[in-house]
Amino acid sequence: MSSSLAVKPQQETPPPARPRTKRQASTLPLVAPSVVVLLLWMIVPLVMTLWFSFQRYNLLNPQARRFIGIENFTFILTDSALWTSIAITIILVVSVLVITIGLGTLLAVLFDQDFYGRGVARVLAISPFFVMPTVSALIWKNMLMHPVNGLFAQITTGLGLGAIDWFASVPLLAIIIIVSWEWLPFALLILLTAIQSLDRDQLEAARMDGANAIALFRFVMLPHLSRAISVVAMIETIFFLTIFAEIFVTTGGGPGLATTNLAYYIFLKALLEFDVGGASAGGLIAVILANVVAIFLMRSVARNLDT
Repeated sequence: MSSSLAVKPQQETPPPARPRTKRQASTLPLVAPSVVVLLLWMIVPLVMTLWFSFQRYNLLNPQARRFIGIENFTFILTDSALWTSIAITIILVVSVLVITIGLGTLLAVLFDQDFYGRGVARVLAISPFFVMPTVSALIWKNMLMHPVNGLFAQITTGLGLGAIDWFASVPLLAIIIIVSWEWLPFALLILLTAIQSLDRDQLEAARMDGANAIALFRFVMLPHLSRAISVVAMIETIFFLTIFAEIFVTTGGGPGLATTNLAYYIFLKALLEFDVGGASAGGLIAVILANVVAIFLMRSVARNLDT
């Protein structure tokens, strides 16, 4: 005779709640002050810029300040100098990105090889990144690109080609060269770090399969560097949108508007024309453009990281 016992499922009793200690207390009072300061740090200037953008406010006649609605935006958007500065900003950003990422990739592959004096060469290649923009602009202006005493003028004159006045004949190219010299070490540093993380067994297997140097770079190294290249492009683009010191020291935005980017255009409005309202409207337009570019770049980088 068999018997069956019905076993009632035992209900699990939740563990008794542990009393909250002082260490587990809310950290909100500790974090809140820094968060409030950070928010004020960001929001107050933005709100002031937004407020002045709707005001007619010229520092030459501050008593005549009054609310004028979107008139500043209408004036700025119909100003041909604004679109010229945006075009120069795009040319400057794209050109420097191509130079720094292209040369940075090639130099990263070169410095990854074993050769005598590699450590010293790496230090010398990265050193320009630690020079302040104002100092590097002065070095290039007075010691390298000066049409009389500069190193380039001495070389071209010695070759019988005549001196080149860089900041008068090709001012935008001169600015592109200076900014590229400053930021090439940054791209090199990031890409060299990325290429050193490449699996050496993978390279050796590709070599045993008969891949030459070009095939190794095209099908092994370059795909491995794609994420690092995306990160370099995003960081550099954000900084290149605000290039100012190199233009201020060397060309002053000229000749004419030849080197006036968006940041320098806002500077001209604010501190040379004393038009605070117009400069604030231009600043808000620059903020919108920068955010559009940043969102696009961050999505591109995130998509690249997911693959």
